Amino acid sequence: MTLIDSFRELLRHPPWLEIVANSVNLISIALATRNSIHTWWTGILGCVLFGWLFFTSQLYADVTLQVFFIATSALGWWHWLHHRGIRVERPITRTSPSELLLTVPLGVAATLGYGWLLHRFTDAYAPFFDSAVLALSVAGQILLMRRKVETWVFWFLANTIAVVVFSSRELWITAFFYTLFWFNAPVGFLRWRRELSPIAIAP
Repeated sequence: MTLIDSFRELLRHPPWLEIVANSVNLISIALATRNSIHTWWTGILGCVLFGWLFFTSQLYADVTLQVFFIATSALGWWHWLHHRGIRVERPITRTSPSELLLTVPLGVAATLGYGWLLHRFTDAYAPFFDSAVLALSVAGQILLMRRKVETWVFWFLANTIAVVVFSSRELWITAFFYTLFWFNAPVGFLRWRRELSPIAIAP
């Protein structure tokens, strides 16, 4: 194997990437649990690293998800600093029942639709489970952007499936970190619930 071939192989399967990506993501999630604005820029960095990692593991739905996270993290950063068009910190509130009733069927449809596309047109691994992680994570991210306490419920469900998918792909380090995220979700939910705005439901 030539030096160039070795370099290309290192780019395809960098041994340090999984550890660094998960470490940065852990910091971002810990900051989110503490309701800190710094969760967003650390999250963007983590998503770039995870996108690279998942591409090398043929988890294309997760690559798509990282692109979505980068865009929504930038929006979320702005959104947390503005409320109703005014530059003021957005409070933590609850999601309305009508929004939740709309979110669930859309998530199921997205899981089945995107899973079928991956199954039909790519060599993706576990496309439907991978797509379920994507759909739940998208819902969780949107609620996180809006500082809704229910975001942690969706992250709990997404992490539950993600641990199984990553373990089956032998991404043991990522599976370990996602187990930590799984335990963190209830902690985040309880902490955010204590900090709820007096206005329980707000746009």
